[in-house]
Amino acid sequence: MNHLKLKLTAFLIIISFLFASCSSTKTALYDQYSYQKTTEIKVETEKLMSEATSPYVLHQKEVTILLLEIEKLVEYEKNKPNNEITLAMWKMLTDKEKNLLAAFFKSWETKETLSPAFLEESKKQVLEALDLLIQYEIKKDKESKDALLDLINQ
Repeated sequence: MNHLKLKLTAFLIIISFLFASCSSTKTALYDQYSYQKTTEIKVETEKLMSEATSPYVLHQKEVTILLLEIEKLVEYEKNKPNNEITLAMWKMLTDKEKNLLAAFFKSWETKETLSPAFLEESKKQVLEALDLLIQYEIKKDKESKDALLDLINQ
């Protein structure tokens, strides 16, 4: 009887450790809505950023609409469990001080038009960040997670 209790106790300890270790590495599950909205936002972003050599005032309404769509998605992502990495990336994209999407729109508004060289470099960085978000949403693997974390921690 003592032998059986010892085995059961050992089994329960092992199971407890497994649950504890798994809970520390939880990642939100694949979400079709997040994937679809992020993809749509990427396409709209690329199209809108390409217009930055023309006056901002001509595209102000489109920028406002895009930023509202992103704000809605950020709110959605904020309320998903185990979604800290995706949320951190969206916050980085929407931070006017982080040199990504919101900062690009702020520069465009301030300068009224942007140079083609600045536009291309900014577009490359923003679209790469959105691609990383899309890949992370699709795969939810260590490689895509690490790539996203590298960008967030730069």
